[in-house]
Amino acid sequence: MTELDTFATFRPLLFTIAYEILGCAADAEDVVQDSYLRWREATDVTHPRAYLVQIVTRQSINHLRTVRRRREDYVGTWLPEPIRTAPDAGQDVLLAESVSIAMLLVLETLGPTERAVFVLSEVFGHSHREIADMIGKTDTAVRQIAHRARAHVTARRRRFQPDSDTSRAVIGRFLRAAGTGDVSALMAVLAPDVLQISDGGGRVSAARRPLLGAEPVARFLIGLTRNALAGATVEFGSFNAQPTVLVRSKNGDLDTVLVVEVTDDLITGLYAVRNPDKLQAVDVTRTLEIAAERTP
Repeated sequence: MTELDTFATFRPLLFTIAYEILGCAADAEDVVQDSYLRWREATDVTHPRAYLVQIVTRQSINHLRTVRRRREDYVGTWLPEPIRTAPDAGQDVLLAESVSIAMLLVLETLGPTERAVFVLSEVFGHSHREIADMIGKTDTAVRQIAHRARAHVTARRRRFQPDSDTSRAVIGRFLRAAGTGDVSALMAVLAPDVLQISDGGGRVSAARRPLLGAEPVARFLIGLTRNALAGATVEFGSFNAQPTVLVRSKNGDLDTVLVVEVTDDLITGLYAVRNPDKLQAVDVTRTLEIAAERTP
């Protein structure tokens, strides 16, 4: 097997690790590409998977420290870059939850090292000893970091429900209500504590702050449909293993990727990504992986 073939085997795994640590597909691709260049220069690698995971983890931590400073100056509310996933991505509930927008937002509140430790431990199942070797810390330090990160995430994580036919039916009712301007019908499919977040990145108009609650979210969406999105067309997709509505303008340009979080037949989260920089690779279906052959 050539170097390229070996790397291609682990590429979905490496991208998934980098994306979950960084929350940005473009940054994750940069890290994976850099790991390939380092892989080509390496010699006497006994366990390719372990070597590549270590490189990607360390590069992701370093990259996150850099981009977090940029995110502090981000205009409006920052959302992760959405990634198109295969329709069956939700069958692995652990994987689906780990790349959900809600989980990535929770992970964003962790420090770079905490985030990497949580992802490697809770999602990918690495032991504290393995993680310690990857990030250059002691087993004891990693155990303490993992405990803090797990407690932090547990206190903030939202109940997760992957993409399903039921979710699509709920979204269908949501779109009909928004299109007709029926506030009552729209509120009927929104959870009382529904959260709506828009990300325009200062490039396009978007709500500058999150909206919480069925009535304010319903009125905002109906006003948006009546004005900014009048004449737009919509289509269904699957992004981050969640049902998604793609909104296109009159001339066919992609305007918004709206990832919809559905729990118990009610919409609990609406994540509208409008920043054009985050919509450039929406047609690329990402192959994700968390279960791969472990090395000694």
